[in-house]
Amino acid sequence: MILKKKYDVVVVGELNVDLIANGLSKFPEVGKEIIANQFVTTLGSSSAIFASNLSAFGTKVTFTGKVGNDNYGDFIVAALKARRVDVNNIVRTGKPDTGVTIVLNYDEDRAMVTYQGAMAAFNLGDIPDNVLEQARHLHLSSVFLQESLKKDIVLLFKKAKQLGLTTSLDPQWDPAEKWDIDWEKLLGYVDIFMPNQAELNAITNTTTIPAAIDVLKDFSNILVVKNGREGAILWTDNNLIHQPAFFNNSVVDSIGAGDSFNAGFIHAFLQGRTLKECMEFGALMGAINTTSSGGTMAFENMSKVKEIAKSSFDYTF
Repeated sequence: MILKKKYDVVVVGELNVDLIANGLSKFPEVGKEIIANQFVTTLGSSSAIFASNLSAFGTKVTFTGKVGNDNYGDFIVAALKARRVDVNNIVRTGKPDTGVTIVLNYDEDRAMVTYQGAMAAFNLGDIPDNVLEQARHLHLSSVFLQESLKKDIVLLFKKAKQLGLTTSLDPQWDPAEKWDIDWEKLLGYVDIFMPNQAELNAITNTTTIPAAIDVLKDFSNILVVKNGREGAILWTDNNLIHQPAFFNNSVVDSIGAGDSFNAGFIHAFLQGRTLKECMEFGALMGAINTTSSGGTMAFENMSKVKEIAKSSFDYTF
């Protein structure tokens, strides 16, 4: 008999607000000033966008992370609660304060500056065993922004597998560009590894996806590589699936598109869908993400998601 778990997914990750400048005519230059056509303060962080949008699909999500006892911390907790994400396992701290990312959007590209704050202090001891025991799946994003947790990342994923969870990891970019994790040891405990192409090539010191796959193939499980308008590629057991992107000709911004792809993929995966179906649903959610500013505004609830899928991409589900 399979025991029913309290949560479908426990998300372990960084928490910050995004301060987003949109509509730039060009990127700023030192000593010069330019104008933004729009400025938005919204829920940021790869992990929080993933958790928020996954919850909008009806998946039961709890979050473990760390924020300050400040206004930005209040904003983040309230935003996650509004999306029905369980926030009882988020740690509040008086010092350091909540993390912030400043985002400058130009066309479909962006530049970001992040103040880590409390996310850098979050560690393995902040994740109670009983939280893992109550979940079916563990997802972690942005390991390199969580310096205190990074040193125990293998232990975390090993513990999750020992407790019977399926697991996924989106590494995100390493600001130090060291990529100093024992990937061979870690990826044995990661069921679904979800980098974008730039991250994958940096991790493997390669320049193409086939070359990167060749480096990882002996110790990785399911590899999902996101590549923007080129779509996404899945590799497992010598099988390759290419998923074309759903094109949006009126992109507002692409913040969180990869995280929304992840949310769509994991939602379908936990429903027992085929890997091909998981890829398609992930790609659709990534495209829907680009129809609104920030990573979560297009995902108020499943009804709105279905409406955008039909009106913008002529897709019904």
